[in-house]
Amino acid sequence: MKYGLLTYQEAKEKYNVGDYVQSLAAKQFLPTVNELINREKMGDYKKGDTKLIMNGWFTHNIMHWVPSEDIIPLFVSFHMNNTAAPFMLSEKGINYLKKHQPIGCRDKYTVQILQEKGIDAYFTGCLTLTLDNYKVDDAERGDEIYIVDPFYNYPTKEKVTLTPKHLIKGVASGDIFKLGKINNQLKKIVDKELLESANYITQILPPGKQTEEEKFEYAEECLKKYAKAKLVITSRIHCALPCLAMGTPVIFLNSFNTFVDTCRFDGIIELFNRIDIDDKGNWKANFNLEGKINKNTSVTNLGLHHKLADPLKEKCRSFVK
Repeated sequence: MKYGLLTYQEAKEKYNVGDYVQSLAAKQFLPTVNELINREKMGDYKKGDTKLIMNGWFTHNIMHWVPSEDIIPLFVSFHMNNTAAPFMLSEKGINYLKKHQPIGCRDKYTVQILQEKGIDAYFTGCLTLTLDNYKVDDAERGDEIYIVDPFYNYPTKEKVTLTPKHLIKGVASGDIFKLGKINNQLKKIVDKELLESANYITQILPPGKQTEEEKFEYAEECLKKYAKAKLVITSRIHCALPCLAMGTPVIFLNSFNTFVDTCRFDGIIELFNRIDIDDKGNWKANFNLEGKINKNTSVTNLGLHHKLADPLKEKCRSFVK
């Protein structure tokens, strides 16, 4: 039997390291990786029977859904985004998912839309919750505090000026006047000393710069840094979820208000120590926080992820056997 691992098609302006973190979560269960299979080209795969863990976001290229018959799938931590669902849940798509049911879903939104179509679906949470193989002894934990892509849904100069079309849209929406919003919001929540001393990491990188191997290496480097951190502050779920697995204290900055984002979080966001920010910039922590986050802020992860991680591990191990 051959085993495959998902890789991803770059967007014109970026690629998401979080995708590769999710593939690393799948890779740990495989005895070997015989094939790298592009998520957006699964319909074209013709290399013989290959087992593939189908976790993550599906899909940007709806023309290649459904996967070919050569792919033997395990559906766990599967997210069908609301933008793709109307196309993926065609008669052909529904029949394919019914053939491979039950479908383990990353979020409760996906469970709901599949069940509405008569597909047997259940909530698993995200496979990155099983990444405790990167966990280190407490003696190896340092004093580094990482801030990873905070409030990345807010406008930035890079986003607004990417193309003339983006600029016109940015002016029309008013985003051009909100380019300082990330820093302004951070200053409300994180004290000045920590903002100046923290280590900053991004999980969004430019396209065309790295090979697939280098992308996996960068994702692993991020995980190894988070594993030894004193604290991680982030708006990336594929930073925050692995931190739970690794026992690294993490605070999730939640400023998301569009359904395309919030549907991804249904059932996941409850796992975090969180700061929720409304459209006016008002914020509230769901944990005990006096004043702003500083270098001495101490949080204890809720520990709720174990009830999801353990069944996921067993499901993946059984699939490989």
